[in-house]
This record gives sequence, C-alpha cells and structure tokens, in this order.
Amino acid sequence: MKNSDKFSKKLSVIILTWNSKEMLCSCLSSLYSSLKISEYEVIVVDNGSRDGTTTMIAGNFPEIKLIKNAFNRGVAPARNQGLQIAHGKYILLLDVDTTVTVGAIDTLIDYLDKHPTVGLVGPKLFYLDGQLQYSCRKFPTLWTKVLRRIPIKAAERFLADELYKNQNHNSIQEVDYIIGACQLIRRKAIEEVGYLDEAMFYGPEDVDYCLRLQKAGWKVIYNPQAVVIHKEQRITKKRFFSKITWKHILSLMRYFHKHHYYLSKKKLYSQLGRKP
Repeated sequence: MKNSDKFSKKLSVIILTWNSKEMLCSCLSSLYSSLKISEYEVIVVDNGSRDGTTTMIAGNFPEIKLIKNAFNRGVAPARNQGLQIAHGKYILLLDVDTTVTVGAIDTLIDYLDKHPTVGLVGPKLFYLDGQLQYSCRKFPTLWTKVLRRIPIKAAERFLADELYKNQNHNSIQEVDYIIGACQLIRRKAIEEVGYLDEAMFYGPEDVDYCLRLQKAGWKVIYNPQAVVIHKEQRITKKRFFSKITWKHILSLMRYFHKHHYYLSKKKLYSQLGRKP
C-alpha cells in the first residue's frame, strides 16, 4: 500500500463476493445511496463466482474496480488483493450480506478524522428482524469457541461476557474486536501492521487483525451512532463437515498458536497492558 500522505481518495470500499449476485447488488445499491462523501472508490473481489456476478457488475456498476479470481481464494487473501490496489485514506471492509444505512459510513469516517489514535472502528449491527447483533466482542478462547456450538442455555451464560451482553450497546466504547462484517480501518495503521493473515482462509482473520492493531498501540472502537444491517451468512454452521469448516478450524488453531494463548487470556491482556 502506498504512503499514507499520497492517497487519492478519502475512502476505499472492499467487498468480497462468492456466488452472491443478488446480495451484492443490494449491498452496492445501499452503499451508493447511503454515502455522503464524494471522494471514494469501490473494489469488488470476486472469488470465482459462477452465478453471473461479474456480468451483473459490468452491466449495473461499471465504475467498480473488479478483481476476478478463478477460484475461491478465501477471505483474507482476497481482501488483501483489494488492499493492494486501494487508494483511500480509510479502508472499509464490508461483507456482501450487509445493507448500509444513510450516513453510517460517513459517521465512522468522521470519528476516525477526530480520533487519530484509533486504528479501526465498527458500527452497530442489526439482524434483518431488527434484533441487535453482538458485533463487538472480547477475544475468544478455545473454550468459548466450543461453547458457541453448544445450543444450550448454560453455554449462553458463559458467552455473555465475551459478547459484551452486559455493556451498553448505545455508547461508543473501546473493545477487543469488531467482527469483519463492517470494519473501517485507518490506512496509516494498515501500513504499520500489514495486511490480513493469508493463512486464515475463513475466520478468524478479523479477530487476529484487531489484536495485531492493539499490540501495535492502536485502539479498536465500537461506534453505535453508525448502523448497518447484517444478514450474516454462517457457512460453517450450515455444513459442519464441509471442507470450508475444516479450513475454518485450522485457521482458529493458527490464531491461538500465533498469539500464544488457548484457554486463558491473562497473559494476552497483560501484553496489552490491561485487565481481562
């Protein structure tokens, strides 16, 4: 990525898609109608779609910078392709299954403009039915990752703290991480920390990146004044024994090994200079 003093756009939006033509069209339409700034670019990375996605983009959104992959390269590698050609002062990583509300991204941009120590900021997310999605979270452990797959009330109680369920989700606050559905990242922070970990095919590249930012001294902020709707496609929940699920598990193991913690976060928080 080029030097932060030589950017040509205020914002670069990177959207990754894979056989999601209709959702992409809806996402792009909401994005264009919601943005108030004029200096921005949209980059779509297509991971080998076979549903006519690229034809739809050419016919309806010819101004988009399109990267066509012959096969599914995974989340982190594909998003990094977008990062490599982005020219924005701020980079928005946006999931294809989102609907952006009017002014949401501008609100996040304004926040980064006013808070130079913040490396990444994310909005409040809602499901399609209007329920709050717990998009800001504490760093996971192997134990909590297992619990998330157990559909019992006891598991929900253990996970409440990790999901900040007892926090006020209407207030701006510093958090451990923001899920990758919508992350606005400062270009200067990316230059310092680097790109996403390409060894993580599908999750938890978003957790990893927020942690790397904080280890480098940047803050990660949840800003509920910006709102985005997120359908949330959970591929691994739909097909537990699929190839992509096992790639997700391998990515998780890489994450825990990389940051040298598994069941306890005490040492991790100690490195960051704060209490769990």
